[in-house]
Amino acid sequence: MEVDFKIDNSFSLKDKRRVVRSLIEKTKNSFNVSVAEVDNNDVLNMATIGIAVVSNSSKFVDVVLNKILDFWEHNFECEIIDVRRDVL
Repeated sequence: MEVDFKIDNSFSLKDKRRVVRSLIEKTKNSFNVSVAEVDNNDVLNMATIGIAVVSNSSKFVDVVLNKILDFWEHNFECEIIDVRRDVL
């Protein structure tokens, strides 16, 4: 899954990195998934985060991804702009 974010109150790359690092670390620790910033690295108020979940159950993957989206919506200084999901 890839998610595009608009980061509120980001006036420098340092501000952006603070929010993105927090989001990535808390997501990794809470959900045991692989997470990384995959695009918009040099844009001050935008970030694209990629997540990988491995399971033999697509229902489990959907549940985990929905929980992550809910977690992000309620815990970080950013707004979700777009979500793209791919199941392999």
